[in-house]
Amino acid sequence: MSNTIICFGRKLEHFSSNSRSKLSCFNQSYRGLISTCFRFLVFRVNPFWVQLAYFIVVSLVGFGALKMSKPKSGSVSPNNIDVFFTSVSATTVSSMSTVEMEVFSNTQLIIITILMLVGGEVFTSMLGLLLGRFSFEKRPSFDGDIVNSISNRGLQSDCSLTSKNISQEVELGRITCSALANEKPITDLESNKNLTSDSKSLKYKATGYLGYLVLGYLLVVHAVGSSLVSMYVSLVPSARKILKTKGIDIRTFSFFTVVSTLANCGFVPTNENMIVFKKNSGLLLLLIPQILIGNTLYPACLRALIWVLDKTTKKVEFSYILKNWKEMGYSHLLSGLHSSFLAATVFGLTLVQFILFCSMEWNSETMDGFSSYQKVVGSLFQVVNSRYAGESVVDLSTISSAILVLFVVMMYLPPYTSFIPIKYQKKEIEKGKEKGSQNESAGKSILECVLFSQISYLAIFIILICISERQKLKEDPLNFNVLNITIEVVSAYGNVGFSTGYSCKRRLKGEQWCTDSCAGFAGRWSNTGKFILIVVMFFGRFKNFSFKYGKAWKLS
Repeated sequence: MSNTIICFGRKLEHFSSNSRSKLSCFNQSYRGLISTCFRFLVFRVNPFWVQLAYFIVVSLVGFGALKMSKPKSGSVSPNNIDVFFTSVSATTVSSMSTVEMEVFSNTQLIIITILMLVGGEVFTSMLGLLLGRFSFEKRPSFDGDIVNSISNRGLQSDCSLTSKNISQEVELGRITCSALANEKPITDLESNKNLTSDSKSLKYKATGYLGYLVLGYLLVVHAVGSSLVSMYVSLVPSARKILKTKGIDIRTFSFFTVVSTLANCGFVPTNENMIVFKKNSGLLLLLIPQILIGNTLYPACLRALIWVLDKTTKKVEFSYILKNWKEMGYSHLLSGLHSSFLAATVFGLTLVQFILFCSMEWNSETMDGFSSYQKVVGSLFQVVNSRYAGESVVDLSTISSAILVLFVVMMYLPPYTSFIPIKYQKKEIEKGKEKGSQNESAGKSILECVLFSQISYLAIFIILICISERQKLKEDPLNFNVLNITIEVVSAYGNVGFSTGYSCKRRLKGEQWCTDSCAGFAGRWSNTGKFILIVVMFFGRFKNFSFKYGKAWKLS
């Protein structure tokens, strides 16, 4: 009986061993297949299609989550096109709205917060960095390092020591003279291989440092920013009363607003955006730096942070990043010279807008009820938001046409627009000439050579919307005019979120059914017009891929 049990146990053990072996082989094959498919999608497919798929999937997931969540009690649930429009607007950080923000419940506000976070430029660029590490070879193993160090000293490899034996000898502290006897200089080919291996290893580690640095950047700014905003709202009675009246949780408001501000989305949980906080100058001053460091000044802040870490930690990886910024393949990492000119350009454009805005609007209806200090802070907040953030403390429909045209120009400009003198431009071109010229000339399709410029597509979109809304252009010309439509389209393209809104008072024929709404101007458009604006938001989110198109067309 005991022999039978022993035999059965052995067979069971043998069967279990074979099963584990087969399962292990299956897992390895499965992982290998996934790894191969992943590498193909990330490194073989055009980055445009990868990012487009990412934003479409996130938008669809956000749409499903918003539909399954219940709106705020007492509010009517928005229709499908408006919910999808909101999801796309949050994912592309455009903050274009077709419904009032206060119809969303606390759960839906958290969903929109997540969409803004994962759609922000800094977050998506961090994902690109982490994925980019897979294209580098990892640092050689311990044994390989020992073999390379021995060969670098000119040791002969015919000492018949395997890497395992060498590592054992090193651990025992006795590499014999026979292993070091025959020395000869290494060849140039071997030296180049070693240098290439060291460079790849350093680049791999530097990319990891940069990815974690960007992650820390996001975490610290979000944590500090939301804490400061929450503290301000809790301590200032007027701000706290506004949220209490609207039934908005202070923590939700703080984190939502900071995520939106850093991502330069422009959504705020209140219907009136920041207009209800126009007299809370302290809150506006807290948000202004977050607007800048999340977009236009992000490259300058990132490089300054790396420089500080390089000086304090003395890590070779940070020094490598600063010296080889172009080879890192991170579009937000610029040279020190370029970063300086970018910062100067940002402050210069802000100063010009601030002077013009104050000179035109200081005594206008727009600034009624403001003190002099509040006018200065409000004007600064408004012009800083004109480039990609989209939060507002004034009703844009009351601003003069000259300022609106200025805002249109600012919204159209790329985020890293910078004035660089010609002599410095030549230096920048020469540094990246070898690699840049090859990359630009290689792999261009016929389609890319005949594509229009960005401003041509904006004109096409404006024409299409004017066609879709042609009946309203006739019946309601004061609201539906070409300037308002242009502002809406350029704002969606620039992922800004500025909107002139809609007013029943501007209707030529007053109808009793018309009610004013704090939603954006696009909320009064037809479903066709809203769909066109969704396409514009996607087009604007991927405008980096089309900056150089349209050069085949000569207009002179």
